Amino acid sequence: MKIAVTGGGSGGHVYPALAIADKFREMDPDGEVIYIGYKNGFEKRAVPKAGYRLEEIDSRWVNRSNAKEIFLTGYHVGNGIIQSTRILKKFRPDAVIGTGGYVCFPVIFAASRLGIPCYIHEQNAFPGLANRRLEKYVRRIFLGFEEGGEYFTDKSKLTVTGNPVRSSFFTADKAKAREKLGYDENDFLVFSFGGSLGAEAINRLAMSLVEEMNGKEGQKLVFGTGRRFYDSVMSELDARGIVPESNIRITDYIDDMDSVIAASDLIISRAGALSVAEILVTGKPSVLIPSPNVTGNHQYFNAKAVADKGGAILIEEKNIDETSFKETVRELKADPERLARMGRMAHEIAARSASDIIYEEIVKDLWKKANA
Repeated sequence: MKIAVTGGGSGGHVYPALAIADKFREMDPDGEVIYIGYKNGFEKRAVPKAGYRLEEIDSRWVNRSNAKEIFLTGYHVGNGIIQSTRILKKFRPDAVIGTGGYVCFPVIFAASRLGIPCYIHEQNAFPGLANRRLEKYVRRIFLGFEEGGEYFTDKSKLTVTGNPVRSSFFTADKAKAREKLGYDENDFLVFSFGGSLGAEAINRLAMSLVEEMNGKEGQKLVFGTGRRFYDSVMSELDARGIVPESNIRITDYIDDMDSVIAASDLIISRAGALSVAEILVTGKPSVLIPSPNVTGNHQYFNAKAVADKGGAILIEEKNIDETSFKETVRELKADPERLARMGRMAHEIAARSASDIIYEEIVKDLWKKANA
């Protein structure tokens, strides 16, 4: 089987696409998979590293602020459609699968015009614009959250699958991860990150943890600042007279996310669909701080679903207080039974078969189409 996957703009779109690609490669080792992505997107780094061929196209976000911006969007999307058509005609996939982001539109649109069966996966409770616009061009819509189905017209296309997570998260082991990363089995390890680009509010809290934990024996902090904020974080710490000691790891990007999450005792994170799915699969307790600047406030509902079941503590950004936050971390550190209980609850509500369901549903649909 030959499959083309697409999705971009952030790890939240790219990594689910890679998880789906991994499932097709696992089930059909002799098949072929290509990834069609935005020429300047996050996928440019992540896809080749995952071992897939990346075909780059042009695209652009929707901007209706003035006639010039509308023209530029149309121009770049049009280029993307032409480029996608050329790639798809040459590769001739059996199916195209999109996971969201503006790069999806030209790829799915071009594939549908060529008569190639198309499918999309929506990670969030409130679907993105690209996926909502693509409904009429696809045969099936896979949902990370059941609530997302409210925003699509044709309910017969919907299947709730949960969010696909890369297989390495399912097999991640705490002891092996700590050995790989060089942490002692008795260390209390906190991991703070705000996504591939970073989050200023979470970085402020993480800097307060640097002050709290710096140089303390038996305490470790991994602090992923995001590429946009690394320099400003380091400058701020310097201005405060803080020199991070060996128990503090500060980096702009986390390449080994599966290992770091597996090794951790507590996660401080945004509540994007992918981040939440990865935390749940690995059974980790977390403090989730949803971004208030997302469509439909969907991160709040992602976090609430976990917090209501006891797997996380939900803190809204408007209610952030560094003093109480540090006290919360201290209380959790002092209560390993509570941490273990939160971890068990997180693991229980994880969607552990999303990639399997997506694979099976697509294969079944293609068989029906071929035998209609």
